[in-house]
Amino acid sequence: MKKLFTTLSNIWKIQELKERILFTLLILLVYRFVSHVVLPGVDPTALGNNEKSGLLGLLDMFAGGSFSRVSILALGVMPYISASIVVQLLGIAVPSFQKMQKEGESGRKKMNQITRYLTVAITIVQSVGYVKTQVPAEAILLPNTLFLVLSTFVLTAGTLFVMWLGEKITDKGIGNGTSLIIMVGIIARLPVAISQEFSARVGSASEGGGPVALVLEIVALFAVVMFTILIVQGVRKVPVQYAKKIVGNRQFGGVRQYIPLKVNAAGVMPIIFAQALMFIPGALMQFVPSLQGSWLIQFSNTTSLAYSLTFAILIIAFTFFYTAITVNPTQMSDDMKKNGGFIPGIKPGFATSTFIDDVISKITFPGAVFLAIIAILPSLAVKFGIKQEFAHFFGGTSLLILVGVVLDTLQQIESYLLMRHYDGLMKTGRVTGRTGVPAASSNAAL
Repeated sequence: MKKLFTTLSNIWKIQELKERILFTLLILLVYRFVSHVVLPGVDPTALGNNEKSGLLGLLDMFAGGSFSRVSILALGVMPYISASIVVQLLGIAVPSFQKMQKEGESGRKKMNQITRYLTVAITIVQSVGYVKTQVPAEAILLPNTLFLVLSTFVLTAGTLFVMWLGEKITDKGIGNGTSLIIMVGIIARLPVAISQEFSARVGSASEGGGPVALVLEIVALFAVVMFTILIVQGVRKVPVQYAKKIVGNRQFGGVRQYIPLKVNAAGVMPIIFAQALMFIPGALMQFVPSLQGSWLIQFSNTTSLAYSLTFAILIIAFTFFYTAITVNPTQMSDDMKKNGGFIPGIKPGFATSTFIDDVISKITFPGAVFLAIIAILPSLAVKFGIKQEFAHFFGGTSLLILVGVVLDTLQQIESYLLMRHYDGLMKTGRVTGRTGVPAASSNAAL
């Protein structure tokens, strides 16, 4: 406890870090306040119970409940994330985008500008779909055409506002602006989830189990979080030796570094892609009523065995796919060769890229299996009698985002502490973020 208070005191002594933390908290407070502002022309009292499930429930979680509240920030940062993914994929497949990626800072600015324009286009399309399908007709107070046009402009402006808030946190706060906004939206639902679970176990609406069951659930949640941290942090360090260079009387190079190949290089994207596909059977049954009594009904129940197995298989497949398109062994081999680096015992060039590809394939499979286990844990939690709202925090996208963002934020704070010659956040070792790079050190990265 003394160590904690000392660390907090050290954080407060660093003026720049204190200002960045306070600025970040202020921006997040503004975001949460604005997220409760309902769209113009909507009667909030007529919305009733507008809770979402499936993929829409995931979007609602990312938006901190704004999606179901019909808020002006209903779409949140998801259009921006979608645009970023599209631009990232274009950078892999399109030569002109590959060229921009290699242009350094100027190329990055061009890519960011394209991402913003694409965000506007995606938001407009999603806004129209959102107004037509997610806003109850009885809650609309304006003529339909006027409401559609007005809401499209407001929702687009809302997404751009959230994107701007995220960029401000990244520039003037403690970094990871977009991720922090998503994390705050997820955490905002935690008090309600805990309250519901408490009522179900020991409250007036108790369904059995008592305090012992609640304590066991908390312990299980702690164990799941620890397991998730292992997956997020897990890396396979590939040693890289750099050749010695003698310039005058000085020696350059000759040091050994490591390439940190992540066990889970794909992050949360495989779960998002898989959930999007698992939403298709439900959509088909809505548009084709004759299919409602078919075998597709199994995939509308997230706790069914068929749903869980299919979901897990899709996650494993998408993990390999996304890792293959985002991690380029050939590029890594070429970069090492240009900088005079080589893997001990492996010839530079094709042999190096083959070796790296083989290592990635070997560590991706256990990473994909563990990711699938984390993804289906909420369904297993529901099977054991845990409320749906609280079960979301036992795994899936929400837990992975929470763990990853918290680790990145702690890494940023520790970097400031170490640069000012204070102790880090831990007695031993260093906090590492999702990249696996220790605070105030870049030795783990190539």
